[in-house]
Amino acid sequence: MEKEQNASPAESAYERAGVSIDAGHRAVELMKGAVARTHNANVLGGIGGFGGLFRAAFGQMQDPVLVASTDGVGTKTKVAVKVGKFGGLGHDIVNHCVNDILVQGARPLFFLDYVAMGKLRPEAVAEVVTGAAQACEALGVALLGGETAEMPGVYVEGELDIVGTIVGVVDRPRLIDGTRIQAGDAVIALPSSGLHTNGFSLARMALDSLDWREARADLNGQTLAELLPVPHRSYLPAYDALEGAGVEIRGMAHITGGGLVDNPPRVFPEGIGMHIDTASWTVPPLFELIVQQAQVERHEAFRALNMGVGFLFIVPAAQREQALDTLRGAGEQPWVIGEMVAGQGVTFGGAAS
Repeated sequence: MEKEQNASPAESAYERAGVSIDAGHRAVELMKGAVARTHNANVLGGIGGFGGLFRAAFGQMQDPVLVASTDGVGTKTKVAVKVGKFGGLGHDIVNHCVNDILVQGARPLFFLDYVAMGKLRPEAVAEVVTGAAQACEALGVALLGGETAEMPGVYVEGELDIVGTIVGVVDRPRLIDGTRIQAGDAVIALPSSGLHTNGFSLARMALDSLDWREARADLNGQTLAELLPVPHRSYLPAYDALEGAGVEIRGMAHITGGGLVDNPPRVFPEGIGMHIDTASWTVPPLFELIVQQAQVERHEAFRALNMGVGFLFIVPAAQREQALDTLRGAGEQPWVIGEMVAGQGVTFGGAAS
């Protein structure tokens, strides 16, 4: 009784309601060093303000245009909970958002995160945000701020949700909007590092009955617990390499939800489609296992999963070899996955005639 009388009444009541203010403070303490390392000269003020301050310094741009995107990591969070690894989720959300604005030629400026749980686990939250900070630091992006929410009754205890918002900038004359794409242009693919951040509801349904800790021959001796959490990768360095080499990038597509069926057409001009040669790459074993276990049709698989393809660059046919050589020189493993054709949407099959 004495202990209850000495406690702060408001805080004690909040604790009884399922929310721990102290746990939130502890999460901030655990992550703030990693966040601070992402700050550059354009970040004004420190961590903990009501709003993040970023100085708009756009150098020699003629007509700077801000490009913004918000996204989440979907049910990949349930994979993280199952295997007990949360840091990769931070890399996932940053790289996903960076790739989304990259499609329009935008360079990322700053990022904000939102992490919510039913009952706050400071170490897990700190692991997520530290992962996000590491991804931001690697790409020169400021992690400007965020929100850690404890919401009992809204989120199931033990689970979490992650959302990210990114703001970037592109000079309007250099905006890539797909209008220059022509029939005959080459489509160059870069591999994904795994499922990235999409298709996990299907994957979990398909793989739930399997032993995730078992080293499997059909996965080249790896386990599902190793492969499923592999973070989403960023394609910004590949873009920088092509731009630096003078390759004309006429369009790009980030292969996320909707796969190779729904994402590429988002950048097609009227009357232009894409033909993809499905024999041009070997679908990674993890995707084949999911397709087999879920018993889905191939077309559905290409729409629900990235099938090992993470990003597409559309370049003039005359610059195809230069683009391939440049990407290889940057440490990538590119391949020609298809070409742009007269028509609409995406078609699949052998090499176009």
